[in-house]
Amino acid sequence: MSRTRTALLAAMALVAGATGTAFAVDPGAAGVAAVPCTVDYKIQNQWSTGFTAAVTITNNSAAKSSWSLKWSYAGNQKVTSGWNAKLSQSGAAVTAANETYNAQLATGGSVSFGFQGSYSGSNAVPATFTLDGVTCNVDGGPGGPTDPPDPGGPSNRVDNPYSGAKVYVNPEWSANAAAEPGGGRVANQPTGVWLDRIVAINGAGGKMGLRAHLDEALRQKGSGELVVQFVIYNLPGRDCSALASNGELKADEIGRYKTEYIDPIKAILADPKYASLRIVTTVEIDSLPNLVTNTGSRPTAVPQCDVMKANGNYVKGVGYALNKLGDVPNVYNYVDAGHHGWIGWDDNFGPTATIMKEAATAEGATVNDVHGFITNTANYSALKENNFTINDTVAGKSVRESKWVDWNRYLDELSYAQAFRSQLVSAGFNSNIGMLIDTSRNGWGGAARPTGPGATTSVDTYVDGGRYDRRFNAGNWCNQSGAGLGERPQAAPATGIDAYVWMKPPGESDGSSKAIPNDEGKGFDRMCDPTYTGNPRNNNNMSGALPDAPVSGHWFSAQFRQLMQNAYPPLS
Repeated sequence: MSRTRTALLAAMALVAGATGTAFAVDPGAAGVAAVPCTVDYKIQNQWSTGFTAAVTITNNSAAKSSWSLKWSYAGNQKVTSGWNAKLSQSGAAVTAANETYNAQLATGGSVSFGFQGSYSGSNAVPATFTLDGVTCNVDGGPGGPTDPPDPGGPSNRVDNPYSGAKVYVNPEWSANAAAEPGGGRVANQPTGVWLDRIVAINGAGGKMGLRAHLDEALRQKGSGELVVQFVIYNLPGRDCSALASNGELKADEIGRYKTEYIDPIKAILADPKYASLRIVTTVEIDSLPNLVTNTGSRPTAVPQCDVMKANGNYVKGVGYALNKLGDVPNVYNYVDAGHHGWIGWDDNFGPTATIMKEAATAEGATVNDVHGFITNTANYSALKENNFTINDTVAGKSVRESKWVDWNRYLDELSYAQAFRSQLVSAGFNSNIGMLIDTSRNGWGGAARPTGPGATTSVDTYVDGGRYDRRFNAGNWCNQSGAGLGERPQAAPATGIDAYVWMKPPGESDGSSKAIPNDEGKGFDRMCDPTYTGNPRNNNNMSGALPDAPVSGHWFSAQFRQLMQNAYPPLS
């Protein structure tokens, strides 16, 4: 059904109101009432046994505090899953009711939802829709059963969303980078957009909100493919082992996480307007690994992590996010998988994959909602150590016995990511999952970059003299001194790796080096204090943090300049 025919139907319809009053609509008459509601039902993607559809309701009558749309199918169509509405079906009759976050429908306002369905034979657009009992006109729109598929609508997910696609450049980060001396050399690089508070969804403090970023992504996309990257980061009791990145939601506020954070994000991502984008979501940094490494009787245990393991809200929250966001056909979920200097030991490696499978099958999620995993997010682990291998022996000792490696099975992120991918498949994830590696701050270049292995006097001199990663300990994570920009973002750089990404925007602080009052729920962590002598989680080493750092997420000019100076590959 074309839009021209829809307009004619609207002009000629006799529409019954809730009180039984009839409104005759004459396009030539002045001052007459419009039809009380319109429905735009689009079949966006259709295959032999199924389809996806997008529905937009426009309310032309009195404002509503809740709504319910009903229709019936002439064929055997069945709604199998949906988003942005509570969908139910009895026989041929379907009801779509509002969610809590989109219940308000103003006069002249619109609301959109979508769903996936199955069918055989024909897949005709429903003939009649009623909104709260009032009949609306019908708009099949482009992409209906007699029209070709909408070229802007979502297609089946590709194996690697980064292949053949540009990646979104955040104009706010780009402006900060360009304002620094020499920053123009990297200001056009794509970075992740962090949604680390509820207010970040709509924008706070003059910053762009989610819709603004998506609209800008459409502008950047042009006629090609474009990936836009978002970090989903607001679990209740967030980051139980690091005060600098604590969040706004208390440990038991899983309800708020669902209804005030994930549901509104999904509502925006599912807007058909953005169906042509490839949307990558990095789901909840540092959460699930904490349940393995920082709980129980381990010396690294943190009481708050025991709380989060006991209440299950990390697992529930991640599962809910994967389930809801995974319903959007053009969203690609990548779950955070820590880094080699955290998970690379035998007693962490397998259990972490197991708990990730638990989360991926919680709250209605399935492994099909997981497109892949990301390692080293906002961290500093070197991509590839070339000056020695895990199998080397020096002075009768294995490299694994060195103080730096400390019996870890992995030296760097590339070997860890590839091995952990195999472990995840063994744990029950799909065999085609891909990995991302955050290379935003793991270049470790500059004058301090070794050109070969260290002296063979001892295994420690051998390893310490040759390692690129210059941290005091691989457990150090806050504003590390001496770090540099790493490999530039690129697609499919190695086997099993979907992309190197800059998910953490270089120049944005990991946490303040002293207590700074703020309204973002972010605390002060001694790991960000340059004078701190450490704890069991970093083997009681110095923190290695830069001084004078602002609150996490805020621009840290001195760090950005250092990252450029020490970039590897070097900046030209």
